[in-house]
Amino acid sequence: MVERGKLCLPEMQRGYVWQATRVRDLLDSLYRGYPSGTILVWEADASVPTRKTAVDQVPSEYKSIELLLDGQQRLTSLAAVIRGKSVLVRGRKRPIELLFNLEHPDKLGVVTEVHEEGPDDERTEDETDSNERELLQRLNRMTFVVATKKLAQLSNWVKVTDVFQTDSNASFLKMANVASFDDPNYERYERRLARLRDIRKYEYRIDLLEQSLDYDEVTEIFVRVNSLGAKLRGSDLALAQITAKWQNSLTQFENFQRDCAIKGFNLDLGSVHIRNLIVFATGQCRFRTLSRLPVDDLKSAWSTCRSGMEFALDFIANNVKLESPSLLASPYILITIAYFGFKRDYSLSPEDAENLRRWVLLANVHGRYSRGSSETILDQDLSILRDRKGVSELMERLEIQVGRLGLTPQDLESRNQNSAVFKTMFLAFRAAKAQDWVSKIEITVNPKGVQNKLECHHIFPKSILRGRYSQKQVNDIANLCFISGKTNRMLSKSKPEEYFERMIAIAGVDQFEAQCIPTDSRFRDLNEYEAFLDERRRLVAERLNSFLGCEPF
Repeated sequence: MVERGKLCLPEMQRGYVWQATRVRDLLDSLYRGYPSGTILVWEADASVPTRKTAVDQVPSEYKSIELLLDGQQRLTSLAAVIRGKSVLVRGRKRPIELLFNLEHPDKLGVVTEVHEEGPDDERTEDETDSNERELLQRLNRMTFVVATKKLAQLSNWVKVTDVFQTDSNASFLKMANVASFDDPNYERYERRLARLRDIRKYEYRIDLLEQSLDYDEVTEIFVRVNSLGAKLRGSDLALAQITAKWQNSLTQFENFQRDCAIKGFNLDLGSVHIRNLIVFATGQCRFRTLSRLPVDDLKSAWSTCRSGMEFALDFIANNVKLESPSLLASPYILITIAYFGFKRDYSLSPEDAENLRRWVLLANVHGRYSRGSSETILDQDLSILRDRKGVSELMERLEIQVGRLGLTPQDLESRNQNSAVFKTMFLAFRAAKAQDWVSKIEITVNPKGVQNKLECHHIFPKSILRGRYSQKQVNDIANLCFISGKTNRMLSKSKPEEYFERMIAIAGVDQFEAQCIPTDSRFRDLNEYEAFLDERRRLVAERLNSFLGCEPF
């Protein structure tokens, strides 16, 4: 039904959002024979607006179709895995592939999350061997895993999609070194592969809503079904209500989302663009007022909120020099900028522009919308702008929240690369013309060449710090700087005492100073690591305060 275009997604549905581990767990449940819930569909006229599915469908030629209201994540996953089609899941750049363990234990245990180290891991060989052995032991107790190149090469792991594409087991048995019917593994593997294919025979119970129901009522059912299980975010349910009032609006929303992504800002449709629409329609950010909004108000607000977001993206890229949402502590900052511009008819004085730029940087470094109830805080700022007050009132509200706008070295302690301070540290270093030490290309989050892709370099490698210092100390932002991946791989596990002089000779001492890295020889000694952190925090705090226009600590 999915493949033939008979079963489609209504416009009110969100997109496919499952992570790879959720797909793995679904296959594991079905393999065990566990129940997998029900499916809710609505028999509708083919003219009802639909949205594109995550897996390929042929254009529908039916006069009536069935619209999937509950079960999209499960059916999309199964349609992809069973048909051998590519589907991108959240958090991965490549299509998902699952592996099935022919040697799984007879008594199936509890599914356990397995977190593997990334490619930039700097463990010693002994640690790597030990951890990989332990990891493999854990994986071998599982039935399904998300594929890795190493596992796919092992004889007991087979690709799930390959099994579904054929009813012959010959190739899988050969790969598993089963050479004859007398092999003790022959019957066991045959039985397990047959059990895997039986997933195709699993029957979902389908609850069918009659065609006589209208779109508004079906939307109400959709919202109630999905909100009861807390499966959807508030923004997803808001989008469903909007598309019920304003049919065929989803295409407009997604086209604008795509336009913003082309500019380098791929922002979430619901939590950013739809919330921005609500702000421009009501002056506040909560979705609870949505049910009372007439469709004409939504259409008018959509026209104005697009202009506001375009202003925000241009301002943040050109005035703040922040070219990627990865540098934002919260995308809600964009909504505030958009509404600020709108309330001033996009006509700012030089003083307004400079004050707004500084507020953006300070709100970002202090995580203005990342503390407590972000919606409540955003509404506080929107109320200021709604009353046509200026940036000074926004700044006062921020200072009340954080207590002090400037930063001290102590404020940097135990911060890691996910912190808002780290993002601003990058901006401050880039403003100081920091470059990759070898290529001399200025640091940027959007390089054109793969070799120049920016990476966080541990000045003191993790491999020499493990066992002597805590993980927080190892990954402290005071131990991180920005260089290209190529240079990072070249330095690998070299100690500061081994590579500092060489890199200073190549890049110049000013490039170490651009990233606030102390060059005094005593700070290169492993025994002085804590003193190095203290000194670099002091230098970074000074740089940040200068960059943010704050008083020295």
